[in-house]
Amino acid sequence: MMDCNKGIKNKNMSRRDILGAAAAVSAFTIVPRHVLGGAGNTPPSEKLNIAGIGIGGQGAWDLSQLESQNIVALCDVDQSHAAGTFKRYPNAKKYRDFRKMLDKQKDIDAVVVATPDHVHAVASITAIKMGKHVYCEKPLTHTIYEARKVAQAAHEHKVATQMGIQGHSGEGIRRLCEWIWDGAIGQVREVHSWTDRPKGWWPQGVGRPKDTPPVPATLDWDLWLGPAPYRPYNHAYVPFKWRGWWDFGTGPLGDMGIHNCSPIFWALKLGYPTSIELVSQEGCNEETGPTKSIVRYEFAARGDMPPVTLTWYDGGNEPPRPEELEEGRRIGDNDGGSLLVGDKGKILAPGWCAESPRIIPETKMSEYEQPAMTIPRSPGHHAEWIDACKTGKPTTANFDFAGRLTEVMLAGNIAVRTGQKLLWDGPKMTCTNSPEANKYVHCRYRKGWAV
Repeated sequence: MMDCNKGIKNKNMSRRDILGAAAAVSAFTIVPRHVLGGAGNTPPSEKLNIAGIGIGGQGAWDLSQLESQNIVALCDVDQSHAAGTFKRYPNAKKYRDFRKMLDKQKDIDAVVVATPDHVHAVASITAIKMGKHVYCEKPLTHTIYEARKVAQAAHEHKVATQMGIQGHSGEGIRRLCEWIWDGAIGQVREVHSWTDRPKGWWPQGVGRPKDTPPVPATLDWDLWLGPAPYRPYNHAYVPFKWRGWWDFGTGPLGDMGIHNCSPIFWALKLGYPTSIELVSQEGCNEETGPTKSIVRYEFAARGDMPPVTLTWYDGGNEPPRPEELEEGRRIGDNDGGSLLVGDKGKILAPGWCAESPRIIPETKMSEYEQPAMTIPRSPGHHAEWIDACKTGKPTTANFDFAGRLTEVMLAGNIAVRTGQKLLWDGPKMTCTNSPEANKYVHCRYRKGWAV
């Protein structure tokens, strides 16, 4: 395959390269603690004291990328699932309830939140209000309302934030933006993005299990439920299988939609959609999302960029194969992909753009004269957050960007659940043509939980 960056050092990094690069930490300018704002901040000459909330799965990997700092506290409601992480950091204090951890351990500067979706907001806001910097896995929150509240809290308390969309710090997304802004394929009015999930990953289109097995001794089920309505324990929910259940997860749109569409939002400077429409779905019910769906978003013109239609596909649905794609070449990768259609050409971006996008066909890619690298390059996703914690410089996936992206992706779930075309007032978080749809903007919390 030809190098798309002619005359430029090869930046076609693999996903492994992108994720591995997060371990490298850039140099920092030393500034006094008092100018950084927020309780618990440390000057760049010191290491951050970091706590993990939800450390058995993705959280374990996140912490492994932050070992240049001090891992001082670990919290997980499932002691068995988190056993490996507890063992890896024997000097860190151990907790089950993040609220008790944050209240008791005063030396924590920053936290990593990698719980199931339904706990993201309450954990993040609790930490933010205590002046802690926050790295939260995607999606930022479980509901649209929560996304707005978390972003507002981060802005108010002036803490450093980053959402876990690792591809956002890669080379591929930067080249995509620079190409689009350079006019590589002309004006973009049509975009397609897709994933195979939930197929083969977690169950959807199923009903609530009727059996009530005993709760494992190592799991605090009440804490795992957190703000969600009470229901009996079942292995159908944990670990990881919670993603397709509406009370806990956000399905493919909240999982891979956040990943795959972040390059689109950045490159096309998207804000809120004017409408969201369910094109098709199979198996959706009040308990879980569908086995597959297609959702269409309409965005108005932005500055000198025209209106654009973004169509989302999941569960094995894909857009028509572009005629420009050579025989034998895959459309997307194991995480899906995105296809940007301009009036002068097309760009195919694999997965969440951790790997390099390509103008298709390859002959057009080889003919394209690369623009200058105008976007600052990242030292790595986690390193970027560490830098932000110590210098105050914002990350590219901070909660302002992450909150808006999360709101838009989760609005697609409202279209899925209602089966309607929704006219959307983004600033007001309101569906203007279907008041009954607005019940899905937020959810009720159990007593004792709030944002």
